[in-house]
Amino acid sequence: MIFNYNFYKTPEHRWYADIPEWTGTIDDLEMVSGADTMLDILSQGENKINISFSDNPLHNSIKLSKINDTPEIGGAEYLFTEYLGIEYNIKIWLCDVTKWVFDYLPEKIWII
Repeated sequence: MIFNYNFYKTPEHRWYADIPEWTGTIDDLEMVSGADTMLDILSQGENKINISFSDNPLHNSIKLSKINDTPEIGGAEYLFTEYLGIEYNIKIWLCDVTKWVFDYLPEKIWII
């Protein structure tokens, strides 16, 4: 399944996912621990970005590979390896909102 969400950066330089159907707190939607850095790279200086993502390969997509689950805090760590031919190899942590979206924590997530 393909999901599509907007992400936005506040004047305080904090990234959030815009998930209208989310019933938790706004703090749950903050992108931290490398995910914010990844969004800075993908957004190329903009304060908003729309991302489609799937647990199945997408044409011309970026692959995030799960490194390990983090049950003590929820979610999992993933590796963001490259974008536009530039190698990054950044560990990012995606919280349990990822599990809520997919109903599980995928081994691989493809984003465009």
